[in-house]
Amino acid sequence: MSGSFSVALSGLTADAAALDVVGNNLANLNTTGYKSSTLSFSDLLAQSIGGGAVQIGGGVSATATQRQFTQGSLQLSGGAFDAAIQGNGFFIVRDTAGNKLYTRAGSFHLDANGNLVTTTGQKVQGWTAVTGAINTGGPVGNITIPSNSLHNPVASTQFSLSMNLQSDGVVAAPSGSFSAPLQVVDSLGSTHTLTINFTKTAANKWDYDVTIPGEDLTTGTPGTPKSLKTGSLTFDGNGKLTTPAAPGTVAIAITGLADGATDLNLNWNLYDAAGAPTMTQFAQPSALSATSQDGVAAAQLTQVSLANGGSIVAHFSDGTQQIVGKLAIAAISNPESLVSVGQSNFELGADSATPVIGAPGTGSRGTIQSGALESSTVDIAQEFTNLIVYQRAYQANSRVISTLDELTQDLLSLKR
Repeated sequence: MSGSFSVALSGLTADAAALDVVGNNLANLNTTGYKSSTLSFSDLLAQSIGGGAVQIGGGVSATATQRQFTQGSLQLSGGAFDAAIQGNGFFIVRDTAGNKLYTRAGSFHLDANGNLVTTTGQKVQGWTAVTGAINTGGPVGNITIPSNSLHNPVASTQFSLSMNLQSDGVVAAPSGSFSAPLQVVDSLGSTHTLTINFTKTAANKWDYDVTIPGEDLTTGTPGTPKSLKTGSLTFDGNGKLTTPAAPGTVAIAITGLADGATDLNLNWNLYDAAGAPTMTQFAQPSALSATSQDGVAAAQLTQVSLANGGSIVAHFSDGTQQIVGKLAIAAISNPESLVSVGQSNFELGADSATPVIGAPGTGSRGTIQSGALESSTVDIAQEFTNLIVYQRAYQANSRVISTLDELTQDLLSLKR
């Protein structure tokens, strides 16, 4: 009969552990990135009596809990650095001791030093841009947003004009002339407006004169444009540019800038990368449709945010954007082997496969949605059902002990 007590007690112990698991799941119903747990039961070694004809079980044991790494629903949060993984993988973070941990909770923010961190202070791992480039093939490290609030200027080196010159324009008449403005940037980030003046000199032939305001040069006269480059363009009978021939690059030098910037050496590209002319001559009014140049003016940093795909993007006052960092994702083939260490973080267990770290959306890694968080995978209806089942099991095992106690009392009363 003593064995019956131990069997019932094992049931009480296992059901109590199961209730603890259910309680923990329900407590984390609203925890970002939380994965619900289940408890596995197994029977204990049976004993044989009566020559093996009768086997009596030894009770039950709650052998292990197992995380259910299913996909949680994604909820929009609006946070500038909030991120949610759609698919396989984990964010990588480092705690204050330097230990590498893994999490699905993507509620991130910047600390006082510009590091991307979790709500509990772990540093998010990924890649920080070096000279404007992200090397996702290199080792991961802390993601640090540069403190410099200025976008460094880049001097212009080339430009192009997409335009049409009026083929039936009259020489020495308004229809035979046209001016196209273009802004270029010097090494200090200042802009200079070049004017390309076109004058028709004959059928299918136009002269050009590239000028800059005189006040922009130390040798110039304020209010008087200074000529930088002159030349001519020739078109064929189909309105196609023939001279200069492809690649048709016109070199323009701007020396002695009044603001002290380095001299500019520009290339005017008359043909695109495919070798097609960017200028035409048809029987339509002369018009400029587009301009392009590769210079970048100095600009103030206005915002830094996380974009879809895991890139961290800096926004500047001139409307330009620059990628300054990227989140890394670790794919683990057997995530159920991970060990929870609290704060929504996991560490590798004894049986965990080696994490494969890479950029989001590559290999077997999921994608990242910005401005969203992954909800807990706890199913409240299922947990309430489990709660009732385990409660009834606990009560049943308690009843077994009560019954055994009554039988024991009856047995002891036989002595009287």
